[in-house]
Amino acid sequence: MSEALEKARVAKAAAVVLAQASAQERTVAIESAAAEVDARRTEILTANAADMERGRENGMPAPLLDRLMLDDARIDGIVSAMREVASQADPIGEVVGGRTLASGIRLTRIRVPLGVVAMVYEARPNVTADAICLTLRSGNACVLRGGTAAHDSCVAIAEACRAGIAASGLPADCATLIEDPDRSETVELMHANGLVDVLIPRGGHSLIRACVEQASVPVIQTGEGNCHVYVEATADLAMALDIIKNAKTQRPGVCNAIETVLVDAAMADEFLPELARACVDWGVTLHADEQVLTASLAAGLSEGEQVVAATEADWATEYGSLDLAVHVVSGTDEAIDHVNRFTTHHSECIVTSDVAAADAFLARVDAAAVYVNASTRFTDGGMFGLGAEIGISTQKLHVRGPMGASALTTTKCLLRGNGQVRA
Repeated sequence: MSEALEKARVAKAAAVVLAQASAQERTVAIESAAAEVDARRTEILTANAADMERGRENGMPAPLLDRLMLDDARIDGIVSAMREVASQADPIGEVVGGRTLASGIRLTRIRVPLGVVAMVYEARPNVTADAICLTLRSGNACVLRGGTAAHDSCVAIAEACRAGIAASGLPADCATLIEDPDRSETVELMHANGLVDVLIPRGGHSLIRACVEQASVPVIQTGEGNCHVYVEATADLAMALDIIKNAKTQRPGVCNAIETVLVDAAMADEFLPELARACVDWGVTLHADEQVLTASLAAGLSEGEQVVAATEADWATEYGSLDLAVHVVSGTDEAIDHVNRFTTHHSECIVTSDVAAADAFLARVDAAAVYVNASTRFTDGGMFGLGAEIGISTQKLHVRGPMGASALTTTKCLLRGNGQVRA
C-alpha cells in the first residue's frame, strides 16, 4: 500500500474517534499542539534553514523564498493563530436551522465534520499548522501533502503537532503527513475515494488545475490570485498609491497581492507619472499598455528595465513577484468588464470617492472579496477573524473566501417523531 493510502486509512480510523470527542477535548488537543510547536521552535527553525538553503541552491525566486522562510516572529504567529483557533466557539453541533414539519416531525439541522480532509500544498510550512488546528477544531482528521521545497519544515511542524495531540489523549493520526516525495503519492491521494472526503489544493495554477481536473474525490478550489486595483476618476491619489504599494510590495508572492492596476482615463495624465515614479522607488517593474508606456518613459523610466510593453498575456498573469501590469480604461464599466474577464475570483479593489461607482463595483465584480478603498492584502483568515485559514476558496460551492473551521463542516438533519408513517 502506498504511503498516501496508508496515511488516509489511519486518518479515517482516527476521524471516527475524533468525531466522538468533546469540544473541550479538541480544544485541549489544539492547545497542546501549539505548545509543542512553541517548545520545538529550535528544531523547526533548523529544519527550515535546511529547506531555505536547498531553495537558494535551486534558484528559488525571492518571493517564494519569503513564503518558505520561518523565523521566531513567524513561529510566534503560527502559535498565536493556533491558540486563537483553540479559543473559538466550536462549530460542531451548532444548530443552523430547524422547524416542525406538517407531519409533526421535528427537524433540526446541525453542523457535523466532513470526515477526512486532505491538503496538497507547496512551499508554505505554516499551512501545516493551520490545517491541523482547523481540522481539529472542526472535528476532522487530516492528511497533508506538503511541497518538497518545504519538506523538512513541514515534517518538523507535523511531528510537533502530532506529539501535542497524542499528549492530549486523542490519536496522533488525527493529523498525518505524507513524506515520500514521489509525485505518485499525490495522485494516490487525489483518488482515495472512500478514505478522503474532500481535497483542498493550495498553491500555484498548475497544482490547483491538476487537482481540479484529475481528482476523483471532491475538491475545493483555492488560492489563484490575479487581483486588481481600479483607480477610479474621483480617487484620492495619495490613498491609491498607499493601497497599491501595500497590495503589491508587502508580500508579492502571496495570492492576495495585486497583479494589475487599472487607471481611469479621466485622471491618467495626473496619476500615471506619479505611479511610474513610485514603482521605481518600490523596485516594481511595470508591464504597461501603450498610454502607460508613453507616460512612464516621459517620467524618466528606463524601457526594458523599469517598464516594458505589456502583451495580452500580462492581463491574465499572476506574477508572484515585483511586477505590475497597468492598463488605462475609459471608466467604471470598462474596468468591471476587464476585471471580470481576467479575474481568478479572489480579491478585487476600487479606489474611489464616488458612491455610485463603488456600489457598481461591489455589485458587479465576481470575486470572493471585493473592496472599496482598502488593500486586497486583508483577504486572509487572520484578518477576517478566523484565527487561521485552510485556504481561500475562489469557487462558489460549498464555501467562498477565507475558510475557517466552520467551512470544514457539513450539515446533518436530525428528525424526531412519535410514530409517524408516510401515507
